[in-house]
Amino acid sequence: ELKGIVFVIQSQSNYFHSKRAEDLKTDILKQAVDLGEELPTVLLIHQIDRHEGAWTILPLMKDFSVTYGRNSSWIFFCEEDTRIQVVKLVETLRRFDKSKEWFLGKALYDEESTIIHHYAFAENPTVFKFPDFAAGWALSIPLVNKLAKKLKSEPLKSDFTIDLKHEIALYIWQKGEGPHLTPVPEFCTEDVNSFKADHCATTFSNFLPLCGEPVNKEDVFVAVKTCRKFHGDRIPVVKQTWEREAALIEYYSDYADISIPTVDLGVPNTDRGHCGKTFAILERFLNYTSSRTPWLVVVDDDTLISIFRLRKLLSCYDPNEPVFLGERYGYGLGTGGYSYITGGGGMVFSRAAVQKLLASKCRCYSMDAPDDMVLGMCFSGLGIPITHSPLFHQARPMDYPKDYLSHQIPVSFHKHWNIDPVKVYFTWLAPNTEESRNGKKVGYNREDL
Repeated sequence: ELKGIVFVIQSQSNYFHSKRAEDLKTDILKQAVDLGEELPTVLLIHQIDRHEGAWTILPLMKDFSVTYGRNSSWIFFCEEDTRIQVVKLVETLRRFDKSKEWFLGKALYDEESTIIHHYAFAENPTVFKFPDFAAGWALSIPLVNKLAKKLKSEPLKSDFTIDLKHEIALYIWQKGEGPHLTPVPEFCTEDVNSFKADHCATTFSNFLPLCGEPVNKEDVFVAVKTCRKFHGDRIPVVKQTWEREAALIEYYSDYADISIPTVDLGVPNTDRGHCGKTFAILERFLNYTSSRTPWLVVVDDDTLISIFRLRKLLSCYDPNEPVFLGERYGYGLGTGGYSYITGGGGMVFSRAAVQKLLASKCRCYSMDAPDDMVLGMCFSGLGIPITHSPLFHQARPMDYPKDYLSHQIPVSFHKHWNIDPVKVYFTWLAPNTEESRNGKKVGYNREDL
């Protein structure tokens, strides 16, 4: 029965991530050997396909159907930090008739309609369930075959990929023609050592990655994009919250204000896009900051970020490699397209990535082009993969399911709309003494923000 499960790890090509995925693959295969079972197939998504959009999974359905449609029962997807008890997983899947169409997972839902889901199900957002990828999720082969058939007759629209887990659930549901997500209590995001994890087939590592010492404060240069009209309301929030965590920080504006102080890059403000300003920041980082500063973080003036946690996270990456890190979105990935780091949650560049980008001919097609999308296009053209971290957030805490945030130590949120941003920072992002000591997840008093 184990050999009827095809494991698909939602992996990434960056070494830190691919190593974690390989370790998980090794663990799954070792468990199979210990059980005396025939070895199952374990695939790493970044190795399956050179296709830029492989991470969006739906483009792979046709291949899955052709390759595994006859001899397998389930495709089980998980993240690199999902931990799997293979025996319990087999037992859990055995409860479901594999000849039927099943979409299984740990159910998440929106408590209120949210921009990241295009305000779907605005009347009652709690009705629509979508899977928490961290807990693992499964498709029965009959459903995979059906999806493959549908994709053959109706290719994916060339559109944005914003929250993949929600979009996959919508696609499978087909406005009621396909199955809803069936919640499976054994698919868990509890920490592996939690007493609550006894019944779980899957668990999840709830720690902020740390690979050795956090990078030095002086190794991170922070660029804040602002403009004159926001100097009075947004910049004071940065100064009251996370500015003190940054050793090197500059505010880039269309107006030089010595009280902040801001730097006027000579780029007029645009109402949207800001591509010209962002490329001017990249040039400045390369030409005017110390060549020893390995990391650049570009944020909006309404980004709330923990530089303290970011320094821990960056210990896992090599700044001599071209690294472009943040929350990954996609554009047109069903038909080619490219992935990009969405700007509001913060875009992190290694110096090597900035050097490669600026050495290329890739530039803004207009001053007000969307900077994050142009950067995605440029890096895609250069063959530099984007590295996704779910700890960066393009929206506010209230825009994400509580259960989803409960297994994260977030690095950033974005937007001041209808919230008290100072309170959000101190509730979700401010370092506390416990965390400063050992980096472990601690119980915050997180009110409904």
